[in-house]
Amino acid sequence: MKLLAFETATEACSVAVWIDGEVHERFEVAPRRHAELALPWAEALLADAGIARAQLDAIAVGRGPGAFTGVRLAIALAQGIALALDRPVVPVSTLAVLAMHAPAGKVLAAIDARMGEVYAGLFSRDGEGVATMGPESVSPPDAGVLPGDDPGWHGVGTGFGAVEGALRDALAPRLASVQATALPRASHLAHLASAAFARGEAVAPERLEPAYLRDNVALTLEQQAALRAAR
Repeated sequence: MKLLAFETATEACSVAVWIDGEVHERFEVAPRRHAELALPWAEALLADAGIARAQLDAIAVGRGPGAFTGVRLAIALAQGIALALDRPVVPVSTLAVLAMHAPAGKVLAAIDARMGEVYAGLFSRDGEGVATMGPESVSPPDAGVLPGDDPGWHGVGTGFGAVEGALRDALAPRLASVQATALPRASHLAHLASAAFARGEAVAPERLEPAYLRDNVALTLEQQAALRAAR
């Protein structure tokens, strides 16, 4: 199984090549440089691994949620390469990729969505990967993103540092651990995508869709003033 994976939905730019369980990856926190770095990294990784594009079985992509421009870039790269090679695409939630940082157990993955909100997803983590426990959401960090009142959750992602740590503070009694600086990596994406491909979850590139979770990309001046007043 040979995959090329792109994850550019956050400030981190990451590309990986997966060859039968062996991973080659480039990762850098490089805001606003994703378009400059992603494709050259992909070419370099394929060359280093001794793999031609034509030998790839599929293209994996972090479908979001995350930064709109980053999500769009990854989708465009994956579609373009997949169409050129006549290969399928394996879309994976960026929140699921982020959850791979957590230890085994229940995971709340959260990404700073700006504008006073976080993207959040609930997962179950085991040694093989992650399983979704509910729909992904975008909401204020203190809006109650965990079901029930049971403790022992592992928190991962920049959402735990957003809005002065409001999500961490709101859920503190229920969190067993927090990794507030964790960012999604293409190596984790490739791991999840290889399993998804084996389950038959690849799609034709023209069917690939991003997961934005919200339509508005910026607050109006009136909304910004209301948000400042509420803090």
